[in-house]
Amino acid sequence: MPNGLIQADSLRTHPEGLALSLTIPWYRSLWLSSVTTLRLTIDGEEVPQGDLVFELGGERYALDRLPEQSDVLWYLQAHPLLIARRPQPVALGETHDVEIVGELRLPYMQIAPGADGGPGMYVPNFVRQSLTLTTTDRDAPAPALVTDVAPPSPATEADPFKLGLTLYSASAEFRAGWYDFDGLLDRVAELGIGPGIEIVASQVLPTYPVVSDEFVRTWRDAFDRHGFDASSFGANLDMGRRRDRDMTPDEEFEFSKLMFEGASRLGFPLVRIQSAKPELLRRLLPIAERLDLKLAYEIHAPLGPNAEPILKVRETFAELDSPLLGFVADFSSTMHAMSPTLLRAVRRAGLDDEAIDRLQAIWATDAPMRERQEEFIGYLRGRDFDPGRLGSFAHLAFNMHGHVDPREWADIMPQILHVHAKFYDIDDEGQEPAIDYPELVRVFVEGGYRGYWSSEWEGHAFAELGEVDPMVLVRRQHDLIRATMRAVQPA
Repeated sequence: MPNGLIQADSLRTHPEGLALSLTIPWYRSLWLSSVTTLRLTIDGEEVPQGDLVFELGGERYALDRLPEQSDVLWYLQAHPLLIARRPQPVALGETHDVEIVGELRLPYMQIAPGADGGPGMYVPNFVRQSLTLTTTDRDAPAPALVTDVAPPSPATEADPFKLGLTLYSASAEFRAGWYDFDGLLDRVAELGIGPGIEIVASQVLPTYPVVSDEFVRTWRDAFDRHGFDASSFGANLDMGRRRDRDMTPDEEFEFSKLMFEGASRLGFPLVRIQSAKPELLRRLLPIAERLDLKLAYEIHAPLGPNAEPILKVRETFAELDSPLLGFVADFSSTMHAMSPTLLRAVRRAGLDDEAIDRLQAIWATDAPMRERQEEFIGYLRGRDFDPGRLGSFAHLAFNMHGHVDPREWADIMPQILHVHAKFYDIDDEGQEPAIDYPELVRVFVEGGYRGYWSSEWEGHAFAELGEVDPMVLVRRQHDLIRATMRAVQPA
């Protein structure tokens, strides 16, 4: 999914000059307070900040007021306008050189909490795009999608675990408006994927963090129509929603409680939680008990089940001693190679064969993630290659690709409540080239796991929109998992 604010069809006519139809440069909805910087240059001339206005849902905001808008949601499928006042309005069909620079702060990805009541440090997202655009007055049409896919082999009672997907797998297509929510569920059913459906709340809820009555009706109608099961409700904790301070413990509790109640309304048995703070969990457990919800903390690359931060979570779970607490196993933690999808992306960004070989060699070492990242960035600078040309890839290459031994999942198997069957590609032989699915299936079958494996295609982090059809890839991954688990007999 390109990390961009503008697309080929973004330049629009406007009576005050011109407008850019913006796309949120992330996979989920964000608060307007997340927007730190927007700068625009047209035909080599930077537009003064006072001549730029951000318009969302009919409301206009001066750019310097955006960090104050902690209650205004930029929904993933919304396309606000960045209006630039110009001496003469642009006309349809005109071509202009457009450069846009944006910086956002991701309010749920905290690097360090605030001190003395001040704001914490959060992961930033930087965007810089230079495109030559033709003025239009409409969105580009969505492309036709593959439909002639053979039906899958049916699930059987003897299958060790059930299959489904997280709708996160279609993040780029959903963000682009190729589907509405109902249409995405229809597409899942058309390809015979399921029956488990997982969502990321901040991605699909137009009224996030609230589950509206309208969304409940859409959800239930689709589930009745297709026979789906609700598997996992992904809940983030937007600690940095406000720019002046982090959430207080009471605000973290109320924000989490609101999403738990929404998950229950939609019939989910499990919530994927982001925070395992002991005091927060202690307060939330009675809510989970009342709503009959399991709470699962995600283990994601670059960490594994026995990494020090996860061992602390395991200690917290042992202290609280609740059957409702457990883990989501994300297979990004246990990869044996870097994904070809990522390697294609960094090659497009300018890396040559030598640099790609060096990237993979550094990744394969046992140094901590940050040290490997810094070593690679140092290597690039030593070759006079600006790491900024890679955008977020220089970071994602390490924090989204872990190389923990898959057998470590067995150490916590009784506590694994849900699985993110992460993958990036399926090759011509029907295998995932960077993740050893036969070994993972063996570990989980022999370990007695009997929950959902939820397919999570994360190639959208590296692939161009339209490069592949992720729903067809999910179907192919389901074929791989079914064939493999039926060939493995429980110990």
